[in-house]
Amino acid sequence: MPTHEPTIRAVLAGRPVSQDDIQGWETARLRKAARKIGLPAPAGELACARRSFADAKLGLGPDEVRRRLARDIRLADAVARTSTRLSRGRRTTSTCDLYVTGAGTAAEFVAWFTGTDREDYARSMIAANPDHFLIDTAPDGRQEVIETTGGSPLATRFLIDYSDTAEIVTRRDPAFPLETAGVARAGTGLAIGAVRHEFRDDGDGFHARLCVEFPQLAMPSMISQHRMHLACEFSNWITFAFAQ
Repeated sequence: MPTHEPTIRAVLAGRPVSQDDIQGWETARLRKAARKIGLPAPAGELACARRSFADAKLGLGPDEVRRRLARDIRLADAVARTSTRLSRGRRTTSTCDLYVTGAGTAAEFVAWFTGTDREDYARSMIAANPDHFLIDTAPDGRQEVIETTGGSPLATRFLIDYSDTAEIVTRRDPAFPLETAGVARAGTGLAIGAVRHEFRDDGDGFHARLCVEFPQLAMPSMISQHRMHLACEFSNWITFAFAQ
């Protein structure tokens, strides 16, 4: 795989967004996420701040992260149950397209992204976005995620099984041969959303079409802000995969 930093062009809802804007969003979220989890705001240039904040979150350990965010999780869970029930199975989507050049192939990235046995897996998952507080494997094999989604004021907890795709609303696009997809469920098992991230080789790089489903009654601001969340985390993951 290449070991130089790729070039990533982001398009959110049809609008090009620069990496400078994405990194500006990440810098602002670092401060907010630090307050949320009760850690000092990371200092220094972005790459250093990103690393130090990831180390601090990992240093807390899963149980302490859950404890510090327990109130948020309870409130967010109630909101998710209500909005899911009132949406009656209907979903709205937050999408982002990334066009990557100067890196490897779509298959190489997907293999890296899904490689849970990588030594740096946990750290790379947490470091990709300030709003990632915990990404862990639950006892039943599902992925446990605690994060702030979009522009929500609350951190939420959900479980995602990448072999569970039956309740995804977004149809698979046959033009994208690779995907990572799964249903997000609350601790009770209620399906509160889903992801369908699709990938294909494109010229001298690859195209990532990223999609997260929310209950239809989710606030429009959450949908628009989550596009930046997607652009931030996947830009960082792609850079981690090919530039380190």
